[in-house]
Amino acid sequence: MTQDTDTDAETDAAAGSVTATTTAPAPALETDALLDDPGIRIVVCCGSGGVGKTTTAAALGVRAAERGRKVVVLTIDPARRLAQSMGIDSLDNIPRRVSGIDGESAGELHAMMLDMKRTFDEIVEAHADGERARAILENPFYQSLSAGFAGTQEYMAMEKLGQLRARNEWDLIIVDTPPSRSALDFLDAPKRLGSFLDGKFIKVLMAPAKMGGRAGMKFLNVGMSMMTGTLGKLLGGQFLRDVQTFVAAMDTMFGGFRTRADATYKLLQAPGTAFLVVATPEPDALREAAYFVERLAAEEMPLAGLVLNRVHGSDAARLSAERALAAAENLDGVGIVDQTAGKAGLRDPADWSVPSETLVDPDASEHDNFEDLEPDPEAATESRTATKAASVEQLTAGLLRLHAERMQVVAREQRTRDRFTALHPEVAVTQVAALPGDVHDLAGLRAIGDRLATGSAPAGAA
Repeated sequence: MTQDTDTDAETDAAAGSVTATTTAPAPALETDALLDDPGIRIVVCCGSGGVGKTTTAAALGVRAAERGRKVVVLTIDPARRLAQSMGIDSLDNIPRRVSGIDGESAGELHAMMLDMKRTFDEIVEAHADGERARAILENPFYQSLSAGFAGTQEYMAMEKLGQLRARNEWDLIIVDTPPSRSALDFLDAPKRLGSFLDGKFIKVLMAPAKMGGRAGMKFLNVGMSMMTGTLGKLLGGQFLRDVQTFVAAMDTMFGGFRTRADATYKLLQAPGTAFLVVATPEPDALREAAYFVERLAAEEMPLAGLVLNRVHGSDAARLSAERALAAAENLDGVGIVDQTAGKAGLRDPADWSVPSETLVDPDASEHDNFEDLEPDPEAATESRTATKAASVEQLTAGLLRLHAERMQVVAREQRTRDRFTALHPEVAVTQVAALPGDVHDLAGLRAIGDRLATGSAPAGAA
């Protein structure tokens, strides 16, 4: 209980010390109306890692397609759960048609998984001539940058989104944002990569190529000699040469990166885009969700609402945790049965051992020692009956304790939701009950879609 109290206190502090014991219900998020709106062309599922963004994006895609829209789901999740749940052997950088979409007016569903490096390669191939493109693709620094530079994955997700929207082939694009440490990385990536391309280090390396001729060589001799005297010792001369070669080849493309990033950013601000923040009813996840809601408002990006995943409840919510624990303690109390009447039952384990001298008389004959141990059928029956009754009581007490723990979880999640709602009463919410297992097929995704549409809270959760 102390740990729960500490966690709640931390959440209160992070949320501005807002306590909402009587918070008004949040407005309902109508996901079907969102998916049916022809004006909505992009839905972005965002949130911190591990909250169910991929499953939510896939479930929305299935539901939208079965309601008549032509949908593509872009996932950036490396776990490949989306491919497995949609019955596709593997996903790659090309949209793949998903079979099994049902309904009289069903549309189409396509799915793809972002290949970060391949997307970067496609940009180079599209905006550079054959010889220059080949030089860039074979450059060691480019290969390192395209495979693992901080923010590259998020930037390439934005690039791929822009490409898909430009093709105008789908009615609806659903984006599962990268599993970043912070959900804000998706919005910050274009600016981060733009800052890198505009940085002093890049400008110094670009200068010789821009100046050209003897002036360029003179600058190179002076400037690069200074750099190699310091950076060369840390990074190696070959690394610096690779970077310079990369910059010289990419010089004409840098402006294009920023232009496309700006265009995609404006696309995310457009009325045809809707953001869904996905979270679980845990303090850290909802704290991250609150930050994201505020950031979207600051960036003037359209927020549709909050999807609250893995919400717990109970069909026996009328039995409180306190009453369940009290009943369990009462059952424990009757577990000690009167032994003087010759009835066996539950006893304290310390009483189970019997002194050996009470069992064997060393002065008696072998027959005398065991003649009193002849089985008594009536006593044996009574013993089994008492033991069985005690076992039922034990099991019942254990179940009551499990129920009490469940109700404590339900109460804690409700408090956490109330704090978020108190801070952001304008945010529409839909919640999905926690499932007993993972979603691994289209039927499971349909079930999630139904819950998203109805906002089905688990019993006893609201």
